[in-house]
Amino acid sequence: MYEIDEGGKKEISVVSSALLSSFEERAMNDTSPRDYTLLDRPEILSVLFHPRPEIRYGLSGQSGKDLLIPVEDRVSVAARFHHLDVDGPTILFFHGNGEIVADYDDIGPLFGSTGVNFCAVDYRGYGLSTGHPTVSAMMSDAHVVLDYMTAWLEVQGYRGPLVVMGRSLGSAPAIELASSRTGKLAGLIVESGFARTMPLLRLIGADPQGLGLSEDNGCGNLDKIGSADLPTLIIHARNDFIIPVSDGEALLEASAARNKRLVVIPGADHNSIFMVGFALYMGALRTFIESIKGRP
Repeated sequence: MYEIDEGGKKEISVVSSALLSSFEERAMNDTSPRDYTLLDRPEILSVLFHPRPEIRYGLSGQSGKDLLIPVEDRVSVAARFHHLDVDGPTILFFHGNGEIVADYDDIGPLFGSTGVNFCAVDYRGYGLSTGHPTVSAMMSDAHVVLDYMTAWLEVQGYRGPLVVMGRSLGSAPAIELASSRTGKLAGLIVESGFARTMPLLRLIGADPQGLGLSEDNGCGNLDKIGSADLPTLIIHARNDFIIPVSDGEALLEASAARNKRLVVIPGADHNSIFMVGFALYMGALRTFIESIKGRP
């Protein structure tokens, strides 16, 4: 386990080697059987992922704690944990394809106003992470991150429920976990999530038909959310021209959750949803968090 400080990185023994071995074994056994390798072609990866480094190394006075989570031999993904309350819920957040955890340094504390701890996670090659992003790695790493953070939170004394959240591309790993790791989670939040993969690929410049791909080769968000029996909040911008609001509506309809809600932000688009809809967005988040506080 590594914690990053202003002087570099140092190994810390906050998670025992036995616990690490345990979570790694569970993660290997719990990953989704779906094969994503057909999405790992250069023609798709070049338009799907837009990694960039975090220029500032370390916290430099920020409110979060930086973590490096080992996901594979010599490969780690970065996470930034914004602390509020050891008894409060924690949101494990997977961001969009052009973002890094540093972009949420101001938003993380704002989420704290709803009563949650907020942990944003990067993908391989993003921010302080190592390696190179692929769809297969993004999905398998999500399982390792979930187990690692569950262990880390336990050792650090955090007792509140864990909620998984994904924005845009991040909806794929979030729904993946919500559908296959229900026992570890108390809720699912999807912001600007996509229902089907092929329309998204066409929009960003890939040619799935030319590559011989069909929806059966996609991320499977629509199918997976149908087995995610967790309280679910879906937030979508009315004027989202990248991932249309109809995707949010389709996810809501397919969701297996008994407690589910779609909040549509008027006047907002894909990238202005939080700023334009701040009051409505935060109000919906606050209501959702209150509804899951009693869950384990």
